[in-house]
Amino acid sequence: MPDTSFSPRSVDEIASYHAHVYFSPATASHALALRTALARRFSVRLGRVHEAPVGPHRASMFQVAFETALFATLVPWLMLNRNGLSILVHPNTTHPRRDHVEDSLWLGTPLALLPDRLPETQEHADIAGPVNTTPDLPPVS
Repeated sequence: MPDTSFSPRSVDEIASYHAHVYFSPATASHALALRTALARRFSVRLGRVHEAPVGPHRASMFQVAFETALFATLVPWLMLNRNGLSILVHPNTTHPRRDHVEDSLWLGTPLALLPDRLPETQEHADIAGPVNTTPDLPPVS
């Protein structure tokens, strides 16, 4: 008999997405090249480059915040152009810990996180915020 207790969640819970691009000293140049390529192709909010672990992240990284409408273009582009880097993509809802740990996807090798550094819930989901890139190339080229 089917489990009737399943209650699907609505994708309307997702206010935006984050992609966290991880790198080591040996792959920093790959990450910076990817960051430049993202800025030239997508209207996103690029976070600063963290050369040491920060928050729940155990490796150096930078964050890319983007609107839900970009998911279908940006994530496949990252799949094909991640240049060997590990990338965590997660939704932003009012459940940050679950967003990062349970409802996320990995491109490349998954890395361990420190989920206890994230709140279980918060009043408002993170939005993508104002873009800080000026694309001059099409996403697909």
